[in-house]
Amino acid sequence: MRARILLVDDEPSLREMLGILLERNGYDVTSDPGVKAALARLEDEPPFDAVVTDLLMPDGSGMDVLTATRTRDDSTQVLMITAYATTEQAVEAMRKGAYDYVQKPFKNDALLATLEKAVEKRRILAENRTLRAEVDGKLRDGDLVGRSQAMRDLRTYLERAARTRSSVLITGESGTGKELVARALHYRGPRAAHPFVVVNCGALPEALMESELFGHERGAFTGAVRSEPGLFRAAAGGTLLLDEVGELPPGLQVKLLRALQERAVRPVGGPKEEPVDVRVIAATNRDLEQAVKAGEFREDLFYRLNVLRIHVPPLRERREDIPLLAEHLLSKHAVLAGRQVSLTAEARTALTRRAFPGNVRELENVIERAVALSLGEELTLQDFEPIQAAAAAPAAEELPADGLDLEAHLAAIEARLLAAALERTSGVQTHAAELLGMSFRQFRYRLAKHAAEEPEPDD
Repeated sequence: MRARILLVDDEPSLREMLGILLERNGYDVTSDPGVKAALARLEDEPPFDAVVTDLLMPDGSGMDVLTATRTRDDSTQVLMITAYATTEQAVEAMRKGAYDYVQKPFKNDALLATLEKAVEKRRILAENRTLRAEVDGKLRDGDLVGRSQAMRDLRTYLERAARTRSSVLITGESGTGKELVARALHYRGPRAAHPFVVVNCGALPEALMESELFGHERGAFTGAVRSEPGLFRAAAGGTLLLDEVGELPPGLQVKLLRALQERAVRPVGGPKEEPVDVRVIAATNRDLEQAVKAGEFREDLFYRLNVLRIHVPPLRERREDIPLLAEHLLSKHAVLAGRQVSLTAEARTALTRRAFPGNVRELENVIERAVALSLGEELTLQDFEPIQAAAAAPAAEELPADGLDLEAHLAAIEARLLAAALERTSGVQTHAAELLGMSFRQFRYRLAKHAAEEPEPDD
């Protein structure tokens, strides 16, 4: 199919020459003599593959064409044509999303080469969008795997909760799939066509949390070289997942409460609150009721988040789901590895008997590693034995006859477990923290503490 190009220029001779050039090189060209005609066409016709527009025209600016094009379909690429005196404006247009600019007088070969790259970029973006839609469809259809009564009850409640706009609190141990539940709530509800935005409250530096959530104005603080909308406004019309919400510091809890109550946010350095339509879902592996009693989490914010509650059960409470989950994850990682691999009955039984303290995330880690290291077309018990040995529970400690330094002994055990968690998660600290049942901040603090306590090497 020929790529569709919209050509916008007020000079008839240039418009005619470019139209002939592009048609001869295999493009389907539509042209308009000015900004107003182009804006009307962009509103009425399907998105073009690329728009080639002059920057300065009697009835407006090519910047208006750029804005309208990107609003209609942000994968359409815009190429600006500019005279020498307007090069600075063309550079500004690129900052706002234009693909490139060509300075008058230009060489035809250079224009064609740039346009070819722009059309190719549009094609790649369209393919990626299609793939993402397919992935999202698979998430909607197969995200919550399991036949256990606990999972059937969860899916039933989730279908009812998805239709509402109320805040949802998702609880459960690390690795149980709380984010998948949040995605299912989003994609099975009326906001499915709008953004789903995730923020890990435990991984954000406290100094940046407010601007990340609510946005900031240019110059609001050192380094704020441009205005940013923030994650609340980025999720407008859709869903914002506040993962590890129990890690929010007290000051930000107050501001989050107001945002939820007023359905509005105030950017850092901004003069007023701005309304925002977003559904908030919060997830935590902490006991927030206990955190409220301990004065670590605001009671009013807890009730604002806890309108609907979904608890995701740990894997040990639904062992009958492990074989189905294992097959689902094996299929996923076999495809990613470009292999055809099956699971023997013996291996499936062994997996079902395991405790999996890291829940579904640990099961997936075990499956992925076995697929990566196995040589045959079947995963046998032997393919899982090295992992089982590494994950085996430590033997009971015995008190030496001459006693021991308990603090030092516990610190050494902690250091080994931190290192083991990092190794199992390939160095991803947020996942390692979840594997040990602690927040990212707690994990980072303990890691830094042990690093500081290591003796420096002798010179």
